[in-house]
Amino acid sequence: MFISQAFAQTAPAAAAGGAESTLLSLLPLVLMFVVLYFIMIRPQMKRQKEHRAMIDALAKGDEVVVAGGLIGRVSKLGESIVHVEVAQGVELQVQRPTIVQVLPKGTFK
Repeated sequence: MFISQAFAQTAPAAAAGGAESTLLSLLPLVLMFVVLYFIMIRPQMKRQKEHRAMIDALAKGDEVVVAGGLIGRVSKLGESIVHVEVAQGVELQVQRPTIVQVLPKGTFK
């Protein structure tokens, strides 16, 4: 009564340029991936490369900022652990990737 009957529709005839229409339908997807690559992926890879270079260039005496916001001076370097002196006689062991920034000399007193 309240529901009308649904009738199957016949499929429209295939377009003459079938392969061409398929390529045109994929074009927006490809363009979105290219835009995302240049806007998001490439800058992130560049930042990771710069961070890795900064971590590899750490030396004893460098003044650094740790991910938690602590500022200190590098006192010992290990392969994966860095000892950061945050106060006279207070040394923290942190993993290398947690170092966020190397500060200019004289910042930490």
